[in-house]
Amino acid sequence: MQIAERMKGVSGSAIRELFKLLGDPAIISFGGGNPSKACFPKEEIRQITDDLLREKSDILLQYGATEGYMPLRRAYLDYILPSNGLHGELENVLALTGSMQGLDLLCKAVINPGDVVLVEEPSFLGALQTFHVAQAKLVTVPLHEDGLHVDELEAIVKEHHPVMFYTIPTFQNPSGYVTGVEARKAIARLAAEYDMLVIEDDPYASLRFTGEKLPTIKSFDTSDNVIVLTSFSKTISPGLRVALCYGNKELIRKMTIAKQGSDTHSPNLNQAIVAEFINRGMMDKHIEFISGVYAKSAGVMIDAMNEYFPEFVKYQAPVGGLFIWCTLPEGWDAEDLFRRAVERKVAFVPGAPFHTNEGAGKNTFRLNFSAEPEERIREGIKRLGELIREMAAEK
Repeated sequence: MQIAERMKGVSGSAIRELFKLLGDPAIISFGGGNPSKACFPKEEIRQITDDLLREKSDILLQYGATEGYMPLRRAYLDYILPSNGLHGELENVLALTGSMQGLDLLCKAVINPGDVVLVEEPSFLGALQTFHVAQAKLVTVPLHEDGLHVDELEAIVKEHHPVMFYTIPTFQNPSGYVTGVEARKAIARLAAEYDMLVIEDDPYASLRFTGEKLPTIKSFDTSDNVIVLTSFSKTISPGLRVALCYGNKELIRKMTIAKQGSDTHSPNLNQAIVAEFINRGMMDKHIEFISGVYAKSAGVMIDAMNEYFPEFVKYQAPVGGLFIWCTLPEGWDAEDLFRRAVERKVAFVPGAPFHTNEGAGKNTFRLNFSAEPEERIREGIKRLGELIREMAAEK
């Protein structure tokens, strides 16, 4: 059987593989990026769904527009974008079946084999996979504890002249780091100077525990080269698979054409549920609630890490998002730690798959604090800390 060249060398997602372990209820998982089950607005969605099927079933159960369900796109323009200092028209907006589809459509619309795409190091491995399938040449921009450094970014852009730069500027996955305002301004400036498309992926920005909300990269965009991906997977429900893309009208049109050959349109009912959730004024209160839940869970995990982890494990207390990024001393292998942790019924994600450069990130790993209840967070961190100390004694 022939396999396309673009699929050669592309492995499955380490996180999706990790989910195979989760059938064992004894496993304490810090692995995925799953929202807490307690944070799903189940009753609100149930009521909204009943109302929609009673009042609009003939519309919602029929085929829909590829561009998306009109009330959702309107809600995005009228509520979501203005809350981020942005404004647009319907032609600037495309509904997506999850923001990963947005990345795939962007690659189909923009990337030719061998084109340079800049990615953060580390970066979201689902995006890395998508760019590999698109046969892009990946060039990395190092991430620091304070996010991107402008001088490094500018030097890399000047050297490689990328077609695209993919960034998660707020509570980045996997690191949790936040890119500062000056770096955001610089990214927008470089997009204009080098005619570089910037993908601003922002699924976690609403989940802030402390500090002031930062302006989007798009708010500094003077060239219409920044495109924003907005997902409701972390704020409402990942199972609904509802996201939106906002940007240049011509590019949105090309993505729409590509989407016609992908899934025709995103599910009408799911889009309508999210639209009603927004239009009924439920979003702000819900985000305030879930941010409080995650802030508490993050605090429990950090307190347990401070108690049980050796001092040589480096990490930062998160101010938002869903993740804590950990760095072990040079020479450690987080995959070895992972294999031994699973034997003790604890799972996490080793950091190497989030890196593009071969051999990078082997001593790093990502912890998720949103999916497990507090008592299991504390117990899992205790087991992991004990294992790290045992492995240190063996060295």
